[in-house]
Amino acid sequence: MNFVADESVDSSIVLRLRGQGHRVWYVAEMDPGLFDDAVLALANREEALLLTSDKDFGELVFRQRRFTGGIVLVRLAGLSSERKAETVAAVVDQHASELAQGFTVISPGLCRTRRLLSQDC
Repeated sequence: MNFVADESVDSSIVLRLRGQGHRVWYVAEMDPGLFDDAVLALANREEALLLTSDKDFGELVFRQRRFTGGIVLVRLAGLSSERKAETVAAVVDQHASELAQGFTVISPGLCRTRRLLSQDC
């Protein structure tokens, strides 16, 4: 899968996904401070899922109705970097087909995806 990881995402998650063969553009490596609109445009241009810890992307997608091929919001505060990476990698492995065209929230012990028709993963 292709991902654009916002700079809010722990580097351990990026490294873990790359190690599993996923292509990941990491904003922190490319252009730190890039505006959210530009990050979303990059993800769309690369046909990649946007991986972020920034809730502002929900505003762009649901209130401003901006197009996205899929967003994965990582809400794993308090977990170690390694545990965050394990959790995100597991969700990607188990729910890859459900992530596209959805807004997925990953929190400790829970993964849910919102689509036009609400669906839990």
